[in-house]
Amino acid sequence: MHHIDTPAQSSSPVLPGPWWRSMTRYHWFVLLVAALGWLFDCLDQQLFVLARPAVMESLIPGNSADPAVRSAQKMGGDIATSIFIAGWATGGLFFGMLGDRIGRAKTMMITILLYSLFTGLSALSVGLWDFAFYRFLTGLGVGGEFAVGVALVAEVMPNNARPYTLGLLQALSAVGNVSAAMVNLSLGLAEEQGLPYSPWRIMFLIGAIPALLALVVRRYLKEPEQWTAASTSELKEKQLGSYTALFKHPVWRKHALLGLVLGCAGVVGLWSVGFYTPDLTREIQKKPITAQVLEEFKAVHGSETMDRVLAQPQEGSAPRNPDDQKILESFEKTVKGRLSRWPSYSSIMLNIGAFFGMFGFGALSQKIGRKPTFAIALVAAFSSTVIVFLFLTELWQIFVFVPIMGFCQLSLFAGYAIYFPELFPTWLRSTGTSFCYNVGRFVAATGPIAKIGLDSIYAGSEHATRYTGATMCFVFLIGLVVLPFLPETKGKPLPE
Repeated sequence: MHHIDTPAQSSSPVLPGPWWRSMTRYHWFVLLVAALGWLFDCLDQQLFVLARPAVMESLIPGNSADPAVRSAQKMGGDIATSIFIAGWATGGLFFGMLGDRIGRAKTMMITILLYSLFTGLSALSVGLWDFAFYRFLTGLGVGGEFAVGVALVAEVMPNNARPYTLGLLQALSAVGNVSAAMVNLSLGLAEEQGLPYSPWRIMFLIGAIPALLALVVRRYLKEPEQWTAASTSELKEKQLGSYTALFKHPVWRKHALLGLVLGCAGVVGLWSVGFYTPDLTREIQKKPITAQVLEEFKAVHGSETMDRVLAQPQEGSAPRNPDDQKILESFEKTVKGRLSRWPSYSSIMLNIGAFFGMFGFGALSQKIGRKPTFAIALVAAFSSTVIVFLFLTELWQIFVFVPIMGFCQLSLFAGYAIYFPELFPTWLRSTGTSFCYNVGRFVAATGPIAKIGLDSIYAGSEHATRYTGATMCFVFLIGLVVLPFLPETKGKPLPE
């Protein structure tokens, strides 16, 4: 009997029947490890997305009712997001190249350690800029993990199982996102009950746990046979992971540049629009939830007391007495804790839809082809996101519209995991995949800056966030432009 760490098991023959019949124990092990690496990667991303408003309120203190303070906090969140995405892109390019040079498994271990360590250190932040610095370093690891993970799975799996396993790899990332939402929801409820510590700091400490997975990778995961063969070839040894080689060859250059545009459509759309849905729901519900909590406090403390507590002290007047200050702090904590539920609900529903969308992309692309599936997904992502940003107002709509949006938006990322490795040969697979997926993040890093500009344009409107999001949705349609010029890879073996 083979041991689980025997790489020879990765070369089992394709068997007739359902795709999973061709899978050995080692195939399942590789899929599990790669999926956990990406799952925890996405957990980190989503912790940041959900914690972002609370982090900015903590690191940029002031009365959030003051428009200037609120604007500074929003801008701080956008700046931190741009820096995080820039780190993601930088790490993706560097570790994608490293994955081709030193191996998929070794590089995966390094990236997991990197994003775990600096996620934990984010909990120690004392200001915007050190927080942004930690997020940049976290992004280095986050960006590198995806390319080596999908290259590893693509090379190890039997041909008939490859699109399904890569779709499943992406679909399981939704579990990481939902886990982050559950952590945020639980800590929000704890804050409502008087948690003495900042919940966002605890969230980032939890994000350091995936470092343990690196030990499993180091001990059991072996390099794919395809990469091992390519790394020992005299012809290709000096070209492993070379961007020069990638752009020197006309076919790989074309695939890289067109794949980049295709990747930009989904990456910019998700990070500059889709992942602001929790912020949108929080903004929509702030007034009604504040009013609801105020009525509850009036019933306990009386209307006159609450009017006095919430009145801003006049310049030169005596400060609030200790009892009033205590009531005010309790009121603000209750509002914050209750507000945190809405982004959590939004994130959970977004990722429930995403799970089915990502696995569904793999199944559909195996039936009708990669390019037609991409075309359907891009149009669906545009339409569903516009609807959410323009019309979401009620609680029930989170449980109907947001999952549909998540299904459409995130299905694209299963497409990237399946399609990009099929565009490049073994000795450039991690490099090419990372280029397509991560250079788009440099463009995406400008998305929050563009959002700031659009917010200022729509500043006179009560629904500035809605109109900004709906305008930026057009980025999804850019992917349609390059699809006719890319190859169809359905049913074809990976390029050698």
